[in-house]
Amino acid sequence: MFDLIIRNANLPDGRQGWDIGLSDGKIAAIEKSIATDAGEEIDASGRLVSPPFCDPHFHMDATLSLGMPRMNVSGTLLEGIALWGELRPLLTKDALVERALRYCDLAVSQGLLYIRSHVDTSDPRLVTAEALIEVRERVEPYITLQLVAFPQDGYYRAPEGEKSLERALDMGIDIVGGIPHFERTMDDGRRSLEALCRIAAERGLPVDIHCDETDDPMSRHIETLAAETIRYGLQGRVAGSHLTSMHSMDNYYVSKLIPLMAEAEINVIPNPLINIMLQGRHDTYPKRRGMTRVRELMAAGLNVSFGQDCTMDPWYSMGSADMLEVGHMAIHVAQMGGIEDKKKIFEALTVNSAKTMGLEGYGLEVGCNGDLVVLQAADVIEALRLKPTRLYVVKSGKVISRSQPRIGELFLEGRPASIDPGRDYVPAP
Repeated sequence: MFDLIIRNANLPDGRQGWDIGLSDGKIAAIEKSIATDAGEEIDASGRLVSPPFCDPHFHMDATLSLGMPRMNVSGTLLEGIALWGELRPLLTKDALVERALRYCDLAVSQGLLYIRSHVDTSDPRLVTAEALIEVRERVEPYITLQLVAFPQDGYYRAPEGEKSLERALDMGIDIVGGIPHFERTMDDGRRSLEALCRIAAERGLPVDIHCDETDDPMSRHIETLAAETIRYGLQGRVAGSHLTSMHSMDNYYVSKLIPLMAEAEINVIPNPLINIMLQGRHDTYPKRRGMTRVRELMAAGLNVSFGQDCTMDPWYSMGSADMLEVGHMAIHVAQMGGIEDKKKIFEALTVNSAKTMGLEGYGLEVGCNGDLVVLQAADVIEALRLKPTRLYVVKSGKVISRSQPRIGELFLEGRPASIDPGRDYVPAP
């Protein structure tokens, strides 16, 4: 007898009408028809069942702080950083914890159960680190929260930046971060990457760098990051986030750069929503949108996963903890509207992100963790189009969130009485 059976489910690989049995917190069976009973059953009714969504790049210490202490009038990255610098001395642990927990509640309802958050270590008080370490412990039963020691003001540029990052790692933050393009000089940025990769190698930790988040095509720290990754034997354990300068680089240089990144097995994390909001601010027209070369990076075999980055904070006034919103935007900006393109985009929100985060037991196979999401859509293509309701969110074989399907009632003579966007507008095969 299973603890839970999800019946008549469509799977991300295209299989339709399968049953998924869960026992002891794991996926115990995936069969065309499971004959036995369960303590609880969910009829997916031909809807998509997916592993949970993963967000490999977020800033939980800043989330839901929009308007504190004022709004970002210019809408630029630099004003956002300045605003955060004004707010940072006013932060308290209790307020940070409260906002982060509220965000995690929203994330669960959206089927987002794995999050990697950067934690600003530029303030020597490290109140952000204390708060998010507590949050990590409190949400552990339902969200896996990874934390990155992130010197927002620069590893060398910030007073006590070097010491504060080391102290944060000593406190239990588990990933080394950096922002080389925000150091005072290009050479300081290069030196910071050498130091940060060395620290990660010595401590046996992954690396996740805000890298070349700029319109400047001469910001080429990703080259250094790839070289240092190889030098310290960190292949597969390093992520380059944003990489927006690649949007503006000349093709000849990129033809050399991408193979170097592939050799280093760099995990690439574009952030479509924030990248296209902040980049190109100095342009008139034509106006660059700034997202990195997603299609080319995928074609070269690099692991590409998408992050949300921000929700209602000094950098981004939008956001809803919905990774399908991120994927929806990626389709448009990367001009990846084909069927196979969309499948790759969905993978970038799930299995690719799980690989970036080094998650164990993630997936939709027998033996994987019993973590699943039932969506009000028939397949991954429709999920990206509709950004549908998450009907059920399952963690370790137990339902932790449930939502009513979105059904529109109509009062039109001679027309249907109701509309289910997840059923009534599915394209023909």
